[in-house]
Amino acid sequence: MKIAIAGLGRMGSQIAQKLFEGGYEVMVHNRSIQKIEEMRSVGVSGSLQKEDIVNFFGEEINIIWIMIPAEVVDEELDSWLKIVPKGSVLIDGGNSNFKNTIRRAKKVEEAGSVLLDIGTSGGVWGYKNGFSMMVGGDRDAFEKIESLLVCLANPKGAYKHFGSSGSGHYVKMVHNAIEYGMMESFAEGYRLLKEGHYKDLDLISAGEVWQNGSVIASWLNELITNALKEKPDFDKIDGFVAESGEARWALEVAKEKNIEMPSIQASFDVRLESQKGKTNFATKMLALTRNAFGGHKINEEKK
Repeated sequence: MKIAIAGLGRMGSQIAQKLFEGGYEVMVHNRSIQKIEEMRSVGVSGSLQKEDIVNFFGEEINIIWIMIPAEVVDEELDSWLKIVPKGSVLIDGGNSNFKNTIRRAKKVEEAGSVLLDIGTSGGVWGYKNGFSMMVGGDRDAFEKIESLLVCLANPKGAYKHFGSSGSGHYVKMVHNAIEYGMMESFAEGYRLLKEGHYKDLDLISAGEVWQNGSVIASWLNELITNALKEKPDFDKIDGFVAESGEARWALEVAKEKNIEMPSIQASFDVRLESQKGKTNFATKMLALTRNAFGGHKINEEKK
């Protein structure tokens, strides 16, 4: 099977390499040549030209996995729809708003092709540990590309088709909203260790104890503990924490459905306040944790 990956950011390049090493014929596309050259260095072919990607498939079905920011998906889809043959399978593997995905799927269907949404989690560790993938869209198209998901998934089989268009992105949206709340709880707890009743408590030791048999043992806590070992001097982190949209969308749906989400709302508000300059040890830990699992940029304080 042939597969093209369009967008070689933190996760797109990992997906391409993992599929290539899994025995698939892979070609990559990106807006800049540097990332393409990096993939070529490990044996993956690539091109700046979309027409080259379409020619790569020959008589086979075009399967193009798009890994780009949500705000440019419409433009990217339009450009692909102008050149791909009918019957192609386009995949949005980024963090798009599920409502936009439903709209886009209709447009792709009208053009004679299929759009699958695959909410993808795993961050910069996906290549090593496998990805967690939440799929929405046409069932037949899902079955056509399922072997790709088997190759990419965490060994425990971390992928699932959830239903009609948008359902994959919807499940991923809720996943990220939960992530906001969990990260905020850890950050506040570690802050209470740092600034609470007892001075000079060993945060790393507390994290290691929690990680072995306690009910809050988790990958997030493991990442936090390791990050504390690598960057114990939080004074070099400004505490600005970005919000990428998913929790905002989840809160909008919750409001529409009259579902209370106080924990996630609070964690979202903390991020907004951090962008106004209200930072502390906890927001610095949030920034450090986001970098640990997703490679998100840490904004260092200006000296």
